[in-house]
Amino acid sequence: MAVFDDIGYEDFRQMAMDDSLSPHEKIGFPNAYRDAHEAAIFADIESKLANLARRSQNVLDIGPGCAGLPRLLMDACRLREHSLVLIDSPEMLAHLPDASGVIKLPGFYPDCNDALQPWIGRFNVIICYSVFQYIFVEASFWKFLDLSIQLLAPGGQMLIGDIPNVSKRKRFFASDAGVRFHQDFTQTSEVPHVDFRAVEKDKIDDAVILGVIMRARAQGCDAYWLPQGESLPMANRREDVLIIKP
Repeated sequence: MAVFDDIGYEDFRQMAMDDSLSPHEKIGFPNAYRDAHEAAIFADIESKLANLARRSQNVLDIGPGCAGLPRLLMDACRLREHSLVLIDSPEMLAHLPDASGVIKLPGFYPDCNDALQPWIGRFNVIICYSVFQYIFVEASFWKFLDLSIQLLAPGGQMLIGDIPNVSKRKRFFASDAGVRFHQDFTQTSEVPHVDFRAVEKDKIDDAVILGVIMRARAQGCDAYWLPQGESLPMANRREDVLIIKP
């Protein structure tokens, strides 16, 4: 099963109800991309969000899905006495256990303003992992960003993680390492075609990520473009953005 970047909220609702799919496949990943990698992925997330290590924080996870990562987050929040809000489709949220200190808000972010009004300015941590590419196509990503910044408390941190960046992907597959990776993966001697001048419709590139960083900074936040840890399965073509409200 391939990684799908051209599906949306309603597709994921249907996938969540498909019992023939594994938890990873329900969220658009082949098992090989997440099996045995989730602990490393969560460690990378924790390394970038210092507030997660504190106690009694308010945490928001946008689009957690139903695989292992939200369960790791739930465990960490329970140990540190955090309040955790999960926003996703009701079909996805139904796969996650109910727990003390966990609030499930069904809906499509950012079109859930009413439910989030009591949380304006209160979240110490916001996580949006492997989700931004779908919001980018299906919603206003400025609305997504503006609402997220409103939700952050002073000193709050937001990680927009695992962003597929076609510019980074092109740079990688134009390199010797990228050619070797492609040939090992396909078991061929094929050299991947790379066109740096082509603009790929509905795909995130360097310009989009720079736009997110600059808009966050224009609203008084610090924002940083970060690499993923080398051990992560898609680190050679995905990146993270960290936003901090002073």
